[in-house]
Amino acid sequence: MGQGKQGIRPKQSGRPATRQPSLAQLRAFAAVAEHLHFRDAAAAIGMSQPALSGAVSTLEEALGVQLIERTTRKVLLSPAGERLAGRTAVVLEAVAALMEEAEAARAPFTGVLRLGVIPTVAPYLLPTVLRLVQDHYPDLDLQVHEEQTSSLLEGLAAGRLDLLLLAVPLGVPGVSEIPLFDEDFVLVMEQDHWLGGRADIPREALRELPLLLLDEGHCLRDQALDICREAGRTEGAPVTTTAAGLSTLVQLVAGGLGVTLLPRTALTVETARNDALATGYFAHPAPTRRVALAMRAGSARGGEFEEFGAALRGAMKPLPVRVVDAPPA
Repeated sequence: MGQGKQGIRPKQSGRPATRQPSLAQLRAFAAVAEHLHFRDAAAAIGMSQPALSGAVSTLEEALGVQLIERTTRKVLLSPAGERLAGRTAVVLEAVAALMEEAEAARAPFTGVLRLGVIPTVAPYLLPTVLRLVQDHYPDLDLQVHEEQTSSLLEGLAAGRLDLLLLAVPLGVPGVSEIPLFDEDFVLVMEQDHWLGGRADIPREALRELPLLLLDEGHCLRDQALDICREAGRTEGAPVTTTAAGLSTLVQLVAGGLGVTLLPRTALTVETARNDALATGYFAHPAPTRRVALAMRAGSARGGEFEEFGAALRGAMKPLPVRVVDAPPA
């Protein structure tokens, strides 16, 4: 009568009891499942290749299933391995969240803080951030990662980063913003340009100027294009995109290839050492950008990050920016 249930396997009552797997074994298996290569997996988690192979074998014995199919040329996940790889990732993420909760509860401003910063902010604000951390949070292990906005947001969502310093608004679900300041954009041009030195440049001047912008992927490029569209610049107006960073962009301006927009915090660093450049300021209200911290909504360290933001607002008052009032609690 039981022949109709071909897909159901009876329990093996004589099978030895399984043992509880260790976190080290789960991390080893997760690394192999991701890289499908023992040497690369071992390097990724800082384990020797023999130790990693032994950990996976021990895990297979503990669970009573074969997870990996080893061949002479490559590593494959068995059907059971494919099923359990996802479960393993969930377990490891839960353990990481547990450790984060425990670390935050233990003491604020201690342990590791992985801060992501965009390239158009990092060189100009990091000195202030680092000085604040050194003076007021000596027990905080600050680790800085400079990446473009999309990569930073991916890292925040995945738990690779804890806090971001970047231009907003982001409009990303699950991300909370802690505003720090607003800053004006300044027009940078050759020394003898007819707009050089002016403090009342109308935005409409951007309609026909040969404009140099950063490469695709930089939020500053998108902000500059938005400013130009608001000024009435048409799609056909010349825009040259050849620079991966602001330093290169400014050198292109000095070489006579066009003009560009710089945030005020970048102005001194990028133009002070070049006599071939001139600057001009826009008439009120000048185009601006807002810089903020961003964190995962509901982060266990949310209160700590709010306090850090308040301290940063105070530290940034000497900069050429308009510090934003603290958001309501």
